[in-house]
Amino acid sequence: MRPGLVIVEDDRAVRENLAALIRTDERLRLLGAFGSAEEALREAPVLQPTLAVMDINLPKMSGIECVVRLKTQLPRLLVLMLTVYEDDDSVFRALKAGANGYLIKRDVAEKLLDALQEVQHGGAPMSAHIARQVVQFFHRSEKPVVESERLSPREQEILDLLVKGLVLKEVADQLGIGLETVRTHVTHIYQKLHVRSRTEAVVKYLRQGQ
Repeated sequence: MRPGLVIVEDDRAVRENLAALIRTDERLRLLGAFGSAEEALREAPVLQPTLAVMDINLPKMSGIECVVRLKTQLPRLLVLMLTVYEDDDSVFRALKAGANGYLIKRDVAEKLLDALQEVQHGGAPMSAHIARQVVQFFHRSEKPVVESERLSPREQEILDLLVKGLVLKEVADQLGIGLETVRTHVTHIYQKLHVRSRTEAVVKYLRQGQ
């Protein structure tokens, strides 16, 4: 079955354009499009989407807070944040909330559908400017992160490949192991690093390396 998707965007014209774009992709099912976080929180749990495209700058409740609350009801929901902003604070608050990717609105027409596929395959798509900010942030950070549990050699090997941008299938192919084995290792990596997404795991890894 095709994964179901919801849109949360307060600008009606943008919301309709996003819906039209997503309907061109036969790999996706558009379940609903909402104009506010409050509406999304009422309706999305009933629809049980796999994916959400979320505007960060919503009226009243922000998109970041909406992600936090949706994740409590739909813990497996994958969220791609959309924004016109490229500031550090918004980026890291969204990632901390559990966002799986972050796309600048001017890139949507060209990159949205590919970004949604990447998210589903374990990737963490980001606009180039945002990716640079993530790296620069951890280069500036001086506070070390000490973990109580160590990764196994195989887990470390897999995390190294994730940091390089490989999707899970590519990791499996490169290491000559099954995709489900990779998924199991990734789950253990998340548990040991106390993170909820590939993005969090990668940035935490980068921070440890400082």
